[in-house]
Amino acid sequence: MERLGTGIGWRPEIADAVERMPGIDWVEAVAENVCPGHLPESLVRLRERGVTVIPHGVSLGLGGAERPDAGRLAALAERVAALGAPLVTEHIAFVRAGGALTASPMLEAGHLLPVPRTRDALDVLCENVRIAQDALPVPLAVENIAALISWPGEEMTEGQFLYELADRTGVRLLIDVANLHTNHVNRGEDPAEALAELPLEAIAYVHVAGGFERDGVWHDSHAHSVPQPVLDVLTDLASRVSPPGVLLERDENFPEPAELERELAAIRGALEKGAAERTGQSGTPTTETSREATPVQEASEPVRQRLGLAQAALLSALVAGTPVPEGFDRVRLGVQARALAGKRADVVARVAPELPVILGDGYRRSFLGYAHGHPMTGGYRRDALDFAEYLLTGDRCEDAGVRAELREWWLERSGPAPRSRRPAVRLARATRRVLLRR
Repeated sequence: MERLGTGIGWRPEIADAVERMPGIDWVEAVAENVCPGHLPESLVRLRERGVTVIPHGVSLGLGGAERPDAGRLAALAERVAALGAPLVTEHIAFVRAGGALTASPMLEAGHLLPVPRTRDALDVLCENVRIAQDALPVPLAVENIAALISWPGEEMTEGQFLYELADRTGVRLLIDVANLHTNHVNRGEDPAEALAELPLEAIAYVHVAGGFERDGVWHDSHAHSVPQPVLDVLTDLASRVSPPGVLLERDENFPEPAELERELAAIRGALEKGAAERTGQSGTPTTETSREATPVQEASEPVRQRLGLAQAALLSALVAGTPVPEGFDRVRLGVQARALAGKRADVVARVAPELPVILGDGYRRSFLGYAHGHPMTGGYRRDALDFAEYLLTGDRCEDAGVRAELREWWLERSGPAPRSRRPAVRLARATRRVLLRR
């Protein structure tokens, strides 16, 4: 496995800072936010300097009951080629459920949701991973996710589940130590036990990120500094194996570059501490060995349908207000449902920044009211249009000025072509009109 070194998640908001940051060996970019034909100039400059760029997918849904969508796989492969990446990564999660397999409406979570650690789910995941591996031009690594909820009737620990996945498919693992800490707080799972069960030689690289605890629940926010318990898990991992790469993730609430550099220094310190423990225990560093995949049988349609029905029932309870499936913690499901709605509001505000300008302080309250009874079915841009249409019908927008601006925005976006193809122009136009009205 290629040695990557120390990296940071590339985001447009910190692109300039990342380019100037010392000691950055590689970066990771969210695959869905990269257009192969129009790469951000910052990523182009980084590549020209020899900095490795790895695309990190978030929407494939390898843990879902359906087989991976060929179009999504082709799009991911395009990004790999455009970035000249040595590997590509995704998540062990499901992000949508329903559809033809369950004879129910297709629902989108807009977030990564946990896969049940059962034999059925493992069979489906293994086949889906092999389909993805066959469609992608470089090796695939998959990431363990953070979760607020646990599935009833699970048959394996996280470590056992990941070990069997790697053993049966030969897939690499992207181990997120922040997610191990999250699952420790939220699900009572010991990170040390998970690490002890992992196939450490299969690790492609490691994620480190921050979060916060509220009312006994850890939220994997990627918007806060990395806490010491997460660094301790990283040290434990580094005491067992030398990870090929470690990356700091930050998705919002970006601090000054100096703060990010201090976090990177803390990560390097945790790695050095773990390496010292490892060499002190064994006298020599742990070496990596290659893994060969064992034959993977196709998951039967009844298995996929059982998993699909279970995932659809859970997702419907989270986003459509249907009854909580038996065996789930109702309180935790409520926390997860509110988190999903809040994330929808935040992401829609980013993909359609005119809406918070037009609606002002009432944007979030209005969106959460809409989200309560209107599940997402077609992605965030479609969600923004549906939200505007919801407000424009049924006398939900009483202010005539706001209604006029919202209607103008909806007409511009919902037509066959926008009146201006430049998002900055559309945002400036909306801002100017709202300021004049006020």
